[in-house]
Amino acid sequence: MTIHTIVFLCVLLVAFGFFARSAMRLIAYLRVAKPAHRLDNLGARLKTTLTVALGQSKLLRDPVAGWIHAAIFWGFLILLFSAIEAVLEGLHQGWSLNFLGPVYSAITFLTDLFCTFIIVATVLALWRRYVMNIKRLQVKGEGLEAGLILITIFLIVSSLAVQNSLRLHVYGADMSWALRPITRPLGTGLSQLLGSATPVVFHIAWWIHAVLILAFLNYLPFSKHLHVLTSVPNVFLGPIKPTNSLEPINFEEEGVESFGVTDIEDFTWKTLLDGYTCTHCGRCTSVCPAYQTGKVLDPRQVIISIHDRTMDKAPLIIKKQKGAELTPEEQAVWDKKLIGDYITPEALWACTTCGACMQECPVNIEHVPAIVDMRRSMVMMEASFTDESANLPDVYGNMETNGVPWGGFAQSDRANWAEGMGIKTAADDANMEVLFWVGCPGSYDDRAKKITRSFAELMQQAGVDFRILGTEEHCNGDIARRTGNEFLADMLTKTNIETFNKYSVKKIVTTCPHCLNTFKNDYSKYGFKAEVVHHTVFISQLIESGRLKVDRTKLDETVIAYHDSCYLGRMNNEYDAPRTTLERLPGVTLAESSKNHDRGFCCGAGGGRVFMEENVGDRVNVVRTGQLLETGAKTIALNCPFCLTMITDGVKATEGAEDVQVLDVAEIVAANVLSARSEQQ
Repeated sequence: MTIHTIVFLCVLLVAFGFFARSAMRLIAYLRVAKPAHRLDNLGARLKTTLTVALGQSKLLRDPVAGWIHAAIFWGFLILLFSAIEAVLEGLHQGWSLNFLGPVYSAITFLTDLFCTFIIVATVLALWRRYVMNIKRLQVKGEGLEAGLILITIFLIVSSLAVQNSLRLHVYGADMSWALRPITRPLGTGLSQLLGSATPVVFHIAWWIHAVLILAFLNYLPFSKHLHVLTSVPNVFLGPIKPTNSLEPINFEEEGVESFGVTDIEDFTWKTLLDGYTCTHCGRCTSVCPAYQTGKVLDPRQVIISIHDRTMDKAPLIIKKQKGAELTPEEQAVWDKKLIGDYITPEALWACTTCGACMQECPVNIEHVPAIVDMRRSMVMMEASFTDESANLPDVYGNMETNGVPWGGFAQSDRANWAEGMGIKTAADDANMEVLFWVGCPGSYDDRAKKITRSFAELMQQAGVDFRILGTEEHCNGDIARRTGNEFLADMLTKTNIETFNKYSVKKIVTTCPHCLNTFKNDYSKYGFKAEVVHHTVFISQLIESGRLKVDRTKLDETVIAYHDSCYLGRMNNEYDAPRTTLERLPGVTLAESSKNHDRGFCCGAGGGRVFMEENVGDRVNVVRTGQLLETGAKTIALNCPFCLTMITDGVKATEGAEDVQVLDVAEIVAANVLSARSEQQ
């Protein structure tokens, strides 16, 4: 055994030993949290891992930064073979994967190619961070670390390129299968320049490469670049659509003394893994409507703060579990609060639960469930509200007593909108094609009731045999659930499911995306199964099947800007049906705003924000309205009663927009279909 081999073996064992110790420490920290089952739907998880983690699909949404990162990521996957070769070569000089024959040719060719890509990508990344000064990349206190990491990556790959260029000249025929179109010509020039020093330079490059890889490996557990190791597992263990479906709380479980998340041990281990995996890239923050309008919420900082608290408190939890006493300094850290000292309540209440952060996150971190879990603690354990969220207790009281979030309404008035329309309730006749769930706005709000009547008339025109629940309909619980009052949400959920089961409901149609999402994704966790359809999808189906016919003689040209609601779009992946329906109407041209489809901008109503004050920064609804008005359209089409309220208010607050109409898709279609019916008569 040579001195070279002995030295490298010692370095290797020390490096792996330190890394194993760090890895076990991080795993131990995860164990202080609650359990989570994340091995269901293996097929869907594997598909998500292949597309999001390995395919870099979310990163590639950014045509510049995405390709830079993808080049580095894919390059390092290819360079794993070179790393293995380097380790084995350190244990036995001259050893290589050349025996693989043509496979080695492919490996060496790709290694050459991706070495070049990575070198170029790191230079571009440094340029974007320090010369272009991209805002979302500027995280306080991280400028030096990010630069050092990029330089380290550059040196790792450059040293590999140098040794590969000289390897043929050092080992000769043993490299016969190597195919290196870039480094081979470079090696010819270098070897001629270096002469007898070629083997020395080769070994220097080899040692630089090997030591930097091992040093980088041991640095990862202490840095934000831990995501290099955890991103693929985190994506595999991450959420399967919908993006922010919330886990219910079992209030009947014995021994449970607290609800929601007060500190890190109340999270599941998956949330702590999210903290390990956050790349600090800022993509979540760059699309957050709260942050973009000047609120204190920064979704990136929420995850970073959870990670910081984990690293501060987890070792203390483990120490106490072993029976040891905390020092005064440690006790001071223990006494800090996650909500208050690390994350402000104002930040948590600013969230609209729109899911834009989760949509953009390249490693599928679950920001929204973490935020709602902390809201649960504030509401159910402390009854703690900020000035902006101070109205929520009244909202909860209204839902609990009258089944509607607004005061001044009676449950007995829920079906008043249907007077004179001849609509049956399920109590009258439970034999139905579909149950029309009207929802709270559609039942009580004067403006939303026009949407309700328009859609009901469309179904009548199409001959749909539908029923409503009338006075048996209660709030679905979405507002309570997403503002943290899971106890009330649980009660409303069970009440509604009992009613659905009473009438053997198999299919539900609703004009509210929040109701749709709740029945389809939240209620399913209570065992409720039914087909749930949004009214824009249902209308599209009725037109396509010929049950509804539009007026083809109408020639008025109308430009319509369509707004994607978060709970229909990002949460339930429905973007096409509303657009297809509108485009079927003669004379209609759709004008897309700069933010559309899964990059749409929230109206500001979600997450219970419609019932809160908005005193900080710009109003989200006004900003979104401005984006829609920039299209020049005189009609804004919506698919959600809450969006309708917010955008209508936004239009009223915008000077010069007095002639702009804000309509639901059902109202626009009804105007065409009903006029066609009247002409036919």
